[in-house]
Amino acid sequence: MRRFVIGDIHGANKALVQCLDKSGFDYEQDVLISIGDVCDGWPETNQCFDTLLKINNLIITMGNHDHWTLEWALGNEINASWLRYGGKNTLDSYPDGIPDEHIRLLKDMKGYYEFEDRLFVHAGINVDLPISDQDNSVFLWDRNFFKEAYARAASQNKEPLTNYNEVYIGHTPIHRLGHFKPIKCSEVWMTDTGAGWGERLSIIDIDSKQVYQSDRVEELYPKGSGRI
Repeated sequence: MRRFVIGDIHGANKALVQCLDKSGFDYEQDVLISIGDVCDGWPETNQCFDTLLKINNLIITMGNHDHWTLEWALGNEINASWLRYGGKNTLDSYPDGIPDEHIRLLKDMKGYYEFEDRLFVHAGINVDLPISDQDNSVFLWDRNFFKEAYARAASQNKEPLTNYNEVYIGHTPIHRLGHFKPIKCSEVWMTDTGAGWGERLSIIDIDSKQVYQSDRVEELYPKGSGRI
C-alpha cells in the first residue's frame, strides 16, 4: 500500500487520470488524500467525482470551491462569485442534475485530516489557536499560513510553524511564484501547481516524496473551455 496526496484538481479529470496512471496508483490498495477543490474550472467536475469514487481508500479535505458546489447541490442560493470563478463549468457538467453519491462525497469532505503527525488542509490554519477552535473560514480560505511559510523559506528560516512533522496545503497556486512542482517551506508542502489555471496537476507519494505530474492542463482541453 502506498499513500498519495494530490493538489487542487479543479474539474480536470483528464489530468487526474494521468496523475493516477503515471504514479501507478492502485485503486484497490493505495490511499489518496485530496487537498480539495475537486470542483470548478475545467469542464469535468462530474467525471472527477466518478474517478474518485473508484478509489477504495479516499480522503478529501474540503476546498472553498467544493463548499460552493455543495451549497448549490443542497439547493441553497448560488454564490455569484462561484459562477465567475469556475462554477458555471461545474453546473454544465451536470446537465441532468448532480447524483446523490456525488452529494454524499461533498458532504463527507473533512475540514482537515490528521495522521502520523501530518496535517492535510486545503488552505491553511491559524497557528495561534488550537486546531479544534478553528473552522472552515480558516481551513477553506486562509492565505496567511501560506504567506508565512513561504516568507520563512525565502529568508531561510527553517523554524517550524506548527507542531506537525509535515503539513500539506493547496489553495494558493505556486506557479504564479515561479514554482511548477510542489515545494516544501519549513514543514509545509505546497501542492497547488496551477492545474486550475492551465498548468500541471501534481500527485506526491507521501512516503518517498516522488512527484508525478499531468501534462499542462490547458493542452488537455479545447481552448477557452477553462476559466483562463
